Amino acid sequence: MLKKIGIVVLLCVLVVVGLALTKPDTFAFERETTINAPREKVFALINDFHQWGAWSPWEKIDPTMTRTFSGPPNGVGSSYEWSGNSDAGAGIMKIASATPPSNVEINLDFTKPIASQNIIAFVLDSTAAGTHVTWSMHGPNQFINKVMAVFVSLEKMVGPDFERGLASLKSEAEKP
Repeated sequence: MLKKIGIVVLLCVLVVVGLALTKPDTFAFERETTINAPREKVFALINDFHQWGAWSPWEKIDPTMTRTFSGPPNGVGSSYEWSGNSDAGAGIMKIASATPPSNVEINLDFTKPIASQNIIAFVLDSTAAGTHVTWSMHGPNQFINKVMAVFVSLEKMVGPDFERGLASLKSEAEKP
């Protein structure tokens, strides 16, 4: 009986690993919204990590999370390091490029729970309704992420956070 259970477990593991190996080596996803505010106002909220507390979907995950800001107060070279509980994890974001008021690119390096390096980009376009914001993330799809993707995709896990963040950014930017 034990031997049969062992064989079934081994077959399940092999199926999961086999499915994981079919997943792409990179991932990318994005969310977008339109904000009734000028690009300059929206850009200022994104280009300054000190402003992220007002709208970032991850700021309230761990009230005891430690945060360290370094480099210039905003723009290229500005960085934000955090360390929190298992939900918040740990890592550092650094603004790699910024073109006022149209885009910001951020290097996002997680150190916990799973080390990874990703790129976040915000693109701001002027429209008749205000500012169209596209928030995207892309990076390498590590093997552990591929295994997790057999059960649930990274986009389905993180996409709703982007949606909440954009809703909060919209609310913050539309304040008088």
